[in-house]
Amino acid sequence: MRGFWLRILLCGWLAGMLPAHADTAAFDLRINAPEAIQALLAKHLELQCYRSLTDLDDTELARLVQAAEANAHDLLATQGYFAAQVTVVVTPTPNSPSAPREVLLTVDPGEPARISDVQITFTGPLADDPAAQALRDAIRSGWLLRVGAPFTQDAWDDAKTQALRSLTVQRYPTGEISASLADIAPDSHSARLELTLASGPAYRFGPLALRGLERYSTTLVSRLAQLPTGAPYTQAQLLQTQQRLVDSGYFDAVFLSLDTSSDPQAATVVAQLREAKLQKLVLGVGFSTDSGPRLSAEHTHRQLPWLGWREISKLSLDRETQTLNTELTGPPDASNWRWATSAQLQHQDTSGTATTSQRVRAGTSQLSDHIDRNLYLQYDHARSATGSDPLESSSAISANYAWTQRNFDDIRTPTQGYGLALELGAGLTLGPDQQPFTRALTRWLGYWPVAKILGTPTAASRAGRFALRAEAGAIVAKADANIPSTLQFLTGGDTTVRGYSYQSIGVSNSAGAVAAGRYIGAGSVEWQRPIVVDGRPSAWESTLFVDAGAVADTVGALHAKVGVGTGVRWRSPVGPLQIDLAYGLATRRMRLHMNVGFSF
Repeated sequence: MRGFWLRILLCGWLAGMLPAHADTAAFDLRINAPEAIQALLAKHLELQCYRSLTDLDDTELARLVQAAEANAHDLLATQGYFAAQVTVVVTPTPNSPSAPREVLLTVDPGEPARISDVQITFTGPLADDPAAQALRDAIRSGWLLRVGAPFTQDAWDDAKTQALRSLTVQRYPTGEISASLADIAPDSHSARLELTLASGPAYRFGPLALRGLERYSTTLVSRLAQLPTGAPYTQAQLLQTQQRLVDSGYFDAVFLSLDTSSDPQAATVVAQLREAKLQKLVLGVGFSTDSGPRLSAEHTHRQLPWLGWREISKLSLDRETQTLNTELTGPPDASNWRWATSAQLQHQDTSGTATTSQRVRAGTSQLSDHIDRNLYLQYDHARSATGSDPLESSSAISANYAWTQRNFDDIRTPTQGYGLALELGAGLTLGPDQQPFTRALTRWLGYWPVAKILGTPTAASRAGRFALRAEAGAIVAKADANIPSTLQFLTGGDTTVRGYSYQSIGVSNSAGAVAAGRYIGAGSVEWQRPIVVDGRPSAWESTLFVDAGAVADTVGALHAKVGVGTGVRWRSPVGPLQIDLAYGLATRRMRLHMNVGFSF
C-alpha cells in the first residue's frame, strides 16, 4: 500500500512537470460511479496525469487504460470495496479537436467489506504483568474498528494508531506495532483484523536533566517542575510537569522528553529550557461592559537583586476603578510553599459611592494543579464618601486562610467538572473602638453535560451542558463594628448577576447610594448549547440563563434581585468569549454584558 501511494505522489509530480495546453488534451475522462467514489477516482486516478500529453498515440493509451483498471481497483480497496466491477471504454470523438478521444470509466463498487473478527495480542512485559490488565482491557475496549463496521484503509490506520497511542502514553513509551494483518475475503465481503503490540519495558520517572539554564538554580527549577520521581511514566504527567514550568513565568520555551535509552526504572527526563528575559513591561488596552475602556501597564522583574524574589507591579485604569499594586513572591520550598507579600492602592467609584483603600498582605501559599492554599495576614484601610454624607474611615487587621479546588476537564474552556473555593478569616477593627469579627466566603461552580443527566450519551455533542454557580458570604460582628467596606460584599455585573451594572447590588445607605453589606447570596443556572453548522457542533454556543443575587446587613434583609437573558459563547484560543443580553427584573432594564476568558 505504501508503494501505491508513492505512485500517486509521483503522478502529481509528473503532472506538474509536463507541459500544460489550455486548449488541447489527449482525451476526456468521464467517471460513472457513486458520488463519493467518483470524487476519489477523479482526484487520485493515475490516468489523469497523462491527459496533457497531446502526442499520446492509440497504442500507448490502450496500455494506460489497462493499467487504469488495476489502479481503480487499488483505490476502491482503500475504501473497503474488494469485489468491485470496473470497466474502461475508449471512444473516438473526431468532432472534438480539443479532445479527440473519450475514456469512460464505469464502476459498480458492490458491497463493502465489513469487520468479521478482531484479535489484539501483546508481547513483552505488558503481556504477563497482572498490574497491566486494566491497560490491556482499555486498549481492547477502546479499539475503533468494531465487528460489523465497514473496513477502510484510513479507518484501519487510525485504529492501529489509536491502539499504539493508548499503549505508549502509559508506562510503555517504547511500545510499537510488531505485526498487523487485514485478511480480506472478497467473496464474503469480510475482513479479519489481527494486531500485535510489543510493549517494551515499563518506565518510571527518574532524575530531571535541565538544559539551557543560565540564571536560575537547578533547585528552583526542580521545585517548580514537581516531577514525581519514582512514579510510573505517563505522558499526561510529563505534560503536566512541562505546563508547570511554562506557567511559572520564568521561561519563554519549555520542552520535556523522556530519555528511553536510560534505565527504565529511573528514566531521565530531559528539559530543554529557554529562560525569559529578566524584566518585562506589558502595556495593555481593554474594554468591558462593567467598567468601559481600560488601560494597564505591568512590570515584571523575575529575580530581584540580593533578594532573589519575583516582583510584579501593575497599574490599571478604567472608568470606575484605578488600581496600583505590587507583589513580591519568593521561590518555592521543598513542599512547594512560597512566601509572598503585596501592597495595593485603589480608588473605586461605583453606584454613587467613592472608596479609596489601601491593602497590605503577607503570607505563604501553595499552588498545585488542582488545589491552591493561602495563609496570610492582611491590613485593610478604606475611606468612603457618598454625596454630601461625611467621610467614613475604617481599618482592620485579619488572619485569613483560602482554599481553592479545581476539578475541571479544561481549565481554560471547561465543559464539565466543578470548582470550590473557601475563604475564612478572623480579625480586629482598628481605631478607638476595636471590635473582633469573622469573615467567611464560599464559591462553587459546576458543569454537567445534559446528556449525562438524561442518560443519553449519544446526544452529548448537541444537548450541551448546565452551568450552575453559587456564592455565599458572611461577616459576623457587632452591629456597630466599623469594618472596612473592602472586606464586605457587593455583587452585580458581567460575571455575577447579569442584568445589573457592576457592583450595583448592595445595601442602600442614607443618601440612596449603594454600599457594601455584611451578607451575600448569589447563584446562577445557565444552559449552554452548541450551535450546529452543517450538521456538526461549531465553536459557537447559545445560552439561556437566570441569575439572582442579594446583599444585606442582616440575613433577614436578603432579597434577591433576578436577571434573565440569553447570549452566545465562542470557544476562542484564549478562553470563552461571552456576549450576553440580560433583563434586570428589579430595574426593568436590558443590559449588554461581555467578558473574555475563564477563571476560578
